[in-house]
Amino acid sequence: MQARRQRVRTELESRSLPIWQELLAGVEMAFLRISPVFWGYGVPHGDGSGVVVVPGFLGTDHYLNQLRSWLGRIGYQPYDSGIPFNAECPNLLMRQHMNEAIGRAYKSTGRKVHLIGHSLGGAMARAAARQMPDRIASVITLAAPIRGVAAHGAVLRTAELVRLQILERHGRKVLPDCYTGACTCAFLESLKTDLPKRVRQTAIYTKTDGILDWRVCRTGDPSIDFEVSATHIGLAFSPLAYSLIAERLAAN
Repeated sequence: MQARRQRVRTELESRSLPIWQELLAGVEMAFLRISPVFWGYGVPHGDGSGVVVVPGFLGTDHYLNQLRSWLGRIGYQPYDSGIPFNAECPNLLMRQHMNEAIGRAYKSTGRKVHLIGHSLGGAMARAAARQMPDRIASVITLAAPIRGVAAHGAVLRTAELVRLQILERHGRKVLPDCYTGACTCAFLESLKTDLPKRVRQTAIYTKTDGILDWRVCRTGDPSIDFEVSATHIGLAFSPLAYSLIAERLAAN
């Protein structure tokens, strides 16, 4: 049953979503800085473990600076993913950047690493945990497409432009179906199998997501899935999401 719930669909599905609500992400970012949670109050603190934070589609490590600085304040060693711009073949980004970041965090702290991924970065975090479970303590996803891709049409059109650029840039160095659900690269194949039980999972989603259909952002296991009121972009700045992250990290 669990394997059936987490199976990844291969088709890309267009959805009519309230994408205009994503403009509220700026308001969510402003409220974060006046929240006690952001300054480390009222949340469990960490044990010095490393946490690698992975950006979403078309994102860079820069927009997750506040999340990393907060992780440092509550007792973790935060690391960026090293991804310069998440508009590239995920398989290449993982091999060239993410795996190195995970290895650096693992060697520096001497313990298993936590992964936090926003949107597409969450899917990449899950794939990395599947590929190197002996180095990963937990995976936390924020509005990540972990059960297929059902998104606003504008997002799918943008992804198609990115896909064409990837094929033009790399040619035969990537598979013909790169950046589609039909690709058979190690990244996508890793998403089609369950994570080992020793890797703790958390999937945070929002029903007011204007980018992805919130249903594809859940695992289907109520002990893992947590709903937060926020926008898709705003989950990276939500005090409610930060509180959940602190609780789930400390539970390991």
